[in-house]
Amino acid sequence: MAKGSGPVSESTYFILAALLDGPLHGHGIIKHVLGLSEGRVKLPVGTLYGALDRLAGGGLIAVEREEVVDGRPRRYFRLTDDGTRLVLTEAERMRQAASVVTGRALPGSAFVPLTSRAAVGLALGRRAAWWPAPT
Repeated sequence: MAKGSGPVSESTYFILAALLDGPLHGHGIIKHVLGLSEGRVKLPVGTLYGALDRLAGGGLIAVEREEVVDGRPRRYFRLTDDGTRLVLTEAERMRQAASVVTGRALPGSAFVPLTSRAAVGLALGRRAAWWPAPT
């Protein structure tokens, strides 16, 4: 995976976004991605570890530490500087792409354009306090 080579998959984006909050082990990443994506991105274990191997091989994440829990090794992953740059660049790319639609009112809709800050928050899977919860 070339660093900063263009759009990343949704699962890769959310894995990197989950690690913005600090190092996590595999199960923690799965749970955090599910929360950030509001249930849209469900990572099977095999998919997650394949992605983690690719991201580590590309220098976007690194193993922070390892520990043994109940006789099983647990690896904690963290973002590298390149990984942080990539996920922030991707968030900005999506914000700019979304602004094509969010920057204007659509005919016949009650659409309210979002601010850049709100759009980036939504792109990262974070709902602003004033944004209504999904029903």
